[in-house]
Amino acid sequence: MEDRTYTADAEPGDTVTVAGWAHEIRDLGGIAFLIVRDTTGKIQVKFEKDEMDDDLVDAGTNVNRESVVTVTGDVEEEERAPTGVEIVPDSVEVIAEADPELPLDPSGKVDADLSTRLDNRTLDLRKEETKAIFEIRAEVLRSVREAFRELGSTEINTPKIVATGTEGGTELFPITYFGQEAFMNQSPQLFKQLMVGSGLERVFEIGPIFRAEEHNTPRHLNEATSIDFESAFFDHHDAMDACETVVKAAYEGVAENCQDELEALGYEDFEAPEGEFPRLSYEEAIERINATGELDEQLVWGDDLPTEGEKALGDDVGSHYFITDWPSEIKPFYIKDHDDDEQLSTGFDLMAPSMELVSGGQREHRYDRLVDGFEQQGLDPDAFEYYTKMFKYGMPPHAGWGLGGERLVMTMLGLENIREAVLFPRDRQRLSP
Repeated sequence: MEDRTYTADAEPGDTVTVAGWAHEIRDLGGIAFLIVRDTTGKIQVKFEKDEMDDDLVDAGTNVNRESVVTVTGDVEEEERAPTGVEIVPDSVEVIAEADPELPLDPSGKVDADLSTRLDNRTLDLRKEETKAIFEIRAEVLRSVREAFRELGSTEINTPKIVATGTEGGTELFPITYFGQEAFMNQSPQLFKQLMVGSGLERVFEIGPIFRAEEHNTPRHLNEATSIDFESAFFDHHDAMDACETVVKAAYEGVAENCQDELEALGYEDFEAPEGEFPRLSYEEAIERINATGELDEQLVWGDDLPTEGEKALGDDVGSHYFITDWPSEIKPFYIKDHDDDEQLSTGFDLMAPSMELVSGGQREHRYDRLVDGFEQQGLDPDAFEYYTKMFKYGMPPHAGWGLGGERLVMTMLGLENIREAVLFPRDRQRLSP
């Protein structure tokens, strides 16, 4: 609509046409109000029944909530109105009538459970709080892209349909690809490594990943958004530095550009993390978890960290922190071991603070050792020849990481369920909408 005015831009003295949804109707007898909502906010439309045409009053006050309407009229100052102005209408047109029986209440006055909200996501995002989450998510992605570019990275897009899995076949979704078996990719890991051996050297990607995990928890998804980084001539320390920079940039972007959204969600003191993220060795991490006394059994070297252990350590540290120097046997085949101790890997995780956000490390760039790593983890190197053969042609030392986009938003905003940060989640129970 060329002549449309957003509700937030309506100024006293203007004659405007606003378009949006019928958010609420208030009938006070001789006077009635229609509240129209668009993407910028709400505005009050006033109907003085004795002074207006009956058809005009009927059009504006008998419309079903959430119908799409346009209103044309003069904007007047009104201190008692929610936004300090109101429209005195000349015309009201109902463009698309809504069913009077709504599956959920977009005004938020009546709560709906998460399942109902996800089944009706279009209506759910008409709520200011829900919309705010996705405006913040968009700002997170914008900010991390900018941070990657400031780090000299090139954005890439890698295949999501592959012949072999990144980390084996136990968590792969198989598909039929022109009569042969293929899989949805678990990670861009192998492809981004191939790119750091090309002329690009430093790359990033933001895209979907697919994991056929049986988990059914508030923090697991079967389709997620991965924020990936890889750089030639980086070691694991350099990669952690870059990771810290990008995560802080996401927070800083939200703090700077999403004040209205943060206010809608009730955040009065949102701040970006300051100072360096602590870096604890795996050994120190299990010692500190054991010292909390929160676990029934003490952790020993080689154990993965249970959820309750991560929470206990996160409460103890109180901020984002890295866990470094993991046992080699826990980390994937492509993670490089320390040169002076092959029992220790250069792998690291970033915790935020109660759950894992990032997994990364320096990669094994030497062909022979890379192939040995495949065999040690029971994988067939021949199935990955497209990947391994490039390591014969001059692969530089390199390091990188993958960051869960939804987990970043979830922990940033303190959401109880990761599905709150996904438009249309995919998990074991949900394939539609």
